[in-house]
Amino acid sequence: MIKVGVVGGTGYTGVELLRLLAQHPEVDLVAITSRGEAGTPVADMFPSLRGRVALAFSDPASAALEKCDLVFFATPNGVAMQQAPALLEAGVKVIDLAADFRLKDANVWEKWYGMPHTSQRWLAEAVYGLPEVNRKSIRKASLVANPGCYPTATQLGFLPLVESGCIDVSSLIADVKSGVSGAGRKAETHILFSEASDNFKAYGVPGHRHLPEISQGLTLAAGRAVGLTFVPHLTPMIRGIHATLYARITREADFQAIFEQRYAKEPFVDVLPPKSHPETRSVRASNICRIALHRPQNGNTLVVLSVIDNLVKGAAGQAVQNMNLMFDFDECTGLSHVPVLP
Repeated sequence: MIKVGVVGGTGYTGVELLRLLAQHPEVDLVAITSRGEAGTPVADMFPSLRGRVALAFSDPASAALEKCDLVFFATPNGVAMQQAPALLEAGVKVIDLAADFRLKDANVWEKWYGMPHTSQRWLAEAVYGLPEVNRKSIRKASLVANPGCYPTATQLGFLPLVESGCIDVSSLIADVKSGVSGAGRKAETHILFSEASDNFKAYGVPGHRHLPEISQGLTLAAGRAVGLTFVPHLTPMIRGIHATLYARITREADFQAIFEQRYAKEPFVDVLPPKSHPETRSVRASNICRIALHRPQNGNTLVVLSVIDNLVKGAAGQAVQNMNLMFDFDECTGLSHVPVLP
């Protein structure tokens, strides 16, 4: 059993992480920090955790996180790069659920996140935590950069085609929709019920900060630069991501077989039969990514449908999956939940 701390346990990603960790047989949850809620019992803020989490939120300065085996950062961008290095130097392993260590180029990070990167040494050493790509490196890592939700659904949908060399990687299109929980647990006008309900809109069309993360992963898979148009949308649902991905065929192949073979041994990627249409509700509250492949009118365009729960496979569940790999637990431990319906 390992001692685990969570920095920033008051957001949607944080409480989802606590839900998963509270049921994990190898985890002793010893600290959950929040400056604003220090002293408040966690279960008072999140009644769903009554009887599961007996801790109160603690101030980060007094939480003794250096005594943990692993610390999760479920914090806004810019926090982990300030606080994680001291823990790493003390021998504590770290998983950052924000974006601080996802991009390898500090200049690119500064361009998209609007602040200088203050921990470039650890930026170089961080392992990108997409298990379906970096499983071996994750097992040996001290610092894992947990992928974003949009990048997870999009990369898993494109990877088999990009790796196979049978599509034009210069003209990829990702049309991706997210539930409002992806915007976080904060008071902002655009995610108020009266604003988001009965509405559907695109945003970030000129450029979204997840674009360089997706491009970085697909470029590594392709072995050359990719051209990607990425358009995110906000949908009137609480949780879930639906990625509709378009790629132009350059070489004929058994595309369904390519996907089935690529993910045959992946416990959390489900390639559906031909002509399937995966729904976000089919993965709700689970760590599963469901994928289906289409070729409309038997033309030269492939359409990949990829769905995940943005708070689980897109955040907290993938973080627990990475934790399992880092500590040599069975990869599926604590993550075998059946999706929730309706």
